[in-house]
Amino acid sequence: MKYPVHIEDWVAWTADSGLSIRPGHALTERLNESILPRMLRRRLNATGRAVCDAASVLDDGAGSPLIHASRHGDVSSSLEMLQGLESGDPVSPSSFSMSVHNAVLGVYSIARQHRGPTQALAACGNEFEALITEAAGYLATGQHAVIAIFSEGEIPLPLQSHTESPLCPCVVALRLTSETGQRLLAEPTVAAARPTPLQVIDWLSQDHTALVARHRWFLERL
Repeated sequence: MKYPVHIEDWVAWTADSGLSIRPGHALTERLNESILPRMLRRRLNATGRAVCDAASVLDDGAGSPLIHASRHGDVSSSLEMLQGLESGDPVSPSSFSMSVHNAVLGVYSIARQHRGPTQALAACGNEFEALITEAAGYLATGQHAVIAIFSEGEIPLPLQSHTESPLCPCVVALRLTSETGQRLLAEPTVAAARPTPLQVIDWLSQDHTALVARHRWFLERL
């Protein structure tokens, strides 16, 4: 990469295991804290709440850019509204506003009073590639860190046979810097994979070298 990107910290969440962090992480004591007031927390589904909780663990309050990527976002709510329209029911403005891709970071910004840049991405399955590319751009402009969050919520039954996204809701959040942490490298000879959040969690948790064949990105040996 022309502009270096390093993974300084990361946090993961799945609906099966809850919020977890890489072993020995200094921020473990913050895992059970939620920055969302009850009235805001109830507006999000479980995945949205996990996105906010994961971001809060990595956010040092310095206004670092937040990037959230999800292929489908809150697709359950979107499908429910479409089915309602088909039945002739009106769409709730509140439901619609909370189903769009930037809703989760909007709630986070309100709860945390975050005034830095926020960005929501969907990239037809190439969300991880888009996340890293956008983060590199922010770091190249002089940002000291970027928090990149990759999530997927519950996939409704009618859509499960039409997507490669995991059936288990999941979130992985990365704190990226230009020089601190483990450097992220791209393998130009490997065709760009389309990793899901679960695959990224698996990649970060296991032997990185054994997974190069399945991922364009890999971590430099320390």
